[in-house]
Amino acid sequence: MLAADPAPRVGSGGPRGFIPRRPALHGAAQPEASPLHSKFHKLLHDYKLEVFKVEHDKRSTEQITQECVQIADEVLAQKFNYHFHKLPDANRAEIINMISNYTREAILPPVVSKLVQRQVVLEKRVDRLAQLVENLLGVLSERHQTAAGATLER
Repeated sequence: MLAADPAPRVGSGGPRGFIPRRPALHGAAQPEASPLHSKFHKLLHDYKLEVFKVEHDKRSTEQITQECVQIADEVLAQKFNYHFHKLPDANRAEIINMISNYTREAILPPVVSKLVQRQVVLEKRVDRLAQLVENLLGVLSERHQTAAGATLER
């Protein structure tokens, strides 16, 4: 005979881990946000918009693609050589040369281009993030200056 499920413990989230959500404030009167909060919210929204445009805008994607092709070509143009400690026989050297050529011509280009594309997109995202931080610090310094000016006026 199976024992009945024990009563859920307080704070356990109830049976099967169900945790009720907070009631939504849609339609209800929301507390007014401070001017600083609204500025931060606007700056964050602008950042997200810029990142989306960089990643999805046709001109941006074409520019990123051109940049990626240039970088990938530079990387693939570099010659990497493997030096043997002792000379292999002719058959073995031919097989190693075939594997090396196949790797450089067939496997490496798509891998390098994908890595470079990811790197370029992340660099652009980090640039936008640096701009966001700079703008946020600018807002904070403006607030600090206005608070210091109000203190001096008293």
